[in-house]
Amino acid sequence: MNALDRLALQTGEENMAILEDALETAKSAIMSRRFPYGDWPDEVEGRYTDLQYRIALDLYNKRGAEGQLSHGENGISRNYESSWVSNQLLSEIVPLCGVAK
Repeated sequence: MNALDRLALQTGEENMAILEDALETAKSAIMSRRFPYGDWPDEVEGRYTDLQYRIALDLYNKRGAEGQLSHGENGISRNYESSWVSNQLLSEIVPLCGVAK
């Protein structure tokens, strides 16, 4: 099962464009962290495909409350560390750097 199918299963979202956008945003987050000083490859490395899914799911679940820093109501409390991607997820990415020639 690919990441798009997994997102559709977990979210129940019928609009595939929304899920594809979340996956593209997750890809950009991974690539900018993985390759901070150079061009990115076209695809996410295999070791980061599950992370791409998890970041996309995280972004999808924050829709409508992207900038929320704190919220409490009826015993439910929300506090997002980041309005974009959680630092816990980004910390799983190992930056790849080269030596200047």
